[in-house]
Amino acid sequence: MVEQEAVAGVCADIVQTDPELAGIVSRFVSEARQEEAVRLPERTRGLCVAATLLGCQGIDAFRAELPGILDGGVTPLELREVVYQAVDYLGIGRVLPFVGVMNDVFASRGVRLPLEAQGTTSADDRLQKGNQAQVDIFGEGMRGSWEKCPEERAVVNRWLAENCFGDYYTRGGLTLAERELVTFCYLAAQGGCEPQLTAHAGGNLSMGNDKSLLYAVVHQCLPYVGYPRSLNALACVDAAAKAQG
Repeated sequence: MVEQEAVAGVCADIVQTDPELAGIVSRFVSEARQEEAVRLPERTRGLCVAATLLGCQGIDAFRAELPGILDGGVTPLELREVVYQAVDYLGIGRVLPFVGVMNDVFASRGVRLPLEAQGTTSADDRLQKGNQAQVDIFGEGMRGSWEKCPEERAVVNRWLAENCFGDYYTRGGLTLAERELVTFCYLAAQGGCEPQLTAHAGGNLSMGNDKSLLYAVVHQCLPYVGYPRSLNALACVDAAAKAQG
């Protein structure tokens, strides 16, 4: 039987019924965490694991991992921003259950809700400020992107600027580089988004999240999403790095 204290939080619920699986998984999570070549600061790892579990819809693992993520240095406000921003990339239909789990964990830890508001835009400036965030990440070519694209793409490109970036990326609580990093995790974890994943790998590189960091993030999140999506993510990082020279 696997010792309860030796089991990673993600496997705590199955240690009695499925001790072999709990042992294999918990050992591998621990091995990944301690692998010197791909180790991450605990706070960074926590942000990425939370985003990854949102991306792969691992809600039970999300609930199990949150106490450790919070104890590892991610603040409630930072965690909330990871959950909120996931709406851009997963949709509210897939994120809303995670909001409930997050708030349940907060309540169990005595966190008073609602947390402090972090919005920085208004209806009048969300398009401008969102587009500026796009430019800061992806370069001047994003300036007024909805005005330069085919007419049938103008609406979605405008929404990308004012909603995806204007409503979320401009919020407080996380830096722009951290927001790009968790976006990379959402996309890598859900799979089937390789064009967007490559683009955001490039955005991360432009923001100073270098190739070694992105590789480490993929390795740390591999136990939660498996090998195929992780290998695809590494290929996207390689493609983005090659494109940037």
